[in-house]
Amino acid sequence: MGLRGGFATRRRTRLAIAGLVVLALAALVDGWLLQRAARWNALAAAVGTTSPPADAPPAVWFAHARALDAAGDHDGALQQYRRLQADAQVGLAARYNGANVLIRQALVVRAGERPALAIPLIELAKETYRDVLRAEPQHWEARYNLERAQRLLPDPQPADDEAGPPPRNAERAATTARGVAQGMP
Repeated sequence: MGLRGGFATRRRTRLAIAGLVVLALAALVDGWLLQRAARWNALAAAVGTTSPPADAPPAVWFAHARALDAAGDHDGALQQYRRLQADAQVGLAARYNGANVLIRQALVVRAGERPALAIPLIELAKETYRDVLRAEPQHWEARYNLERAQRLLPDPQPADDEAGPPPRNAERAATTARGVAQGMP
């Protein structure tokens, strides 16, 4: 009985040591990931209008695009937002922000000498807002901004002037009217 108890104690000790080693490795990996995230967050906060490194995560590039937009480089911001649209992490926000940039540009152009040049910008912004809403129907900011864009340039209403062909298998009045002479005595 004493021999059996010794094996159980050694086994528990080995399991405890193995568990501690696994926990230490997990803590090292978590510490490394935390340090990496802190480095990228600091880079995103300090990126400004200078391009981040090529291996920077999409969130840093998104911060760069926002900084370009804030600095007045709307074309550069749009280029960065378009680059990020396919990303799963920031793609929806990039599409939304890109549409906002387009609307702001359209308002500036509309107030200028040639307001008709704002039409393609507004149409592109409306389509981008619709893309955002298709991906996330509860995106209320996109819904609101789409409504504002619709007020700037309403969608054309389809013309109902032309009558389409009669429905298939529809009755025709001349052939179904009973008891009416069709010009015969």
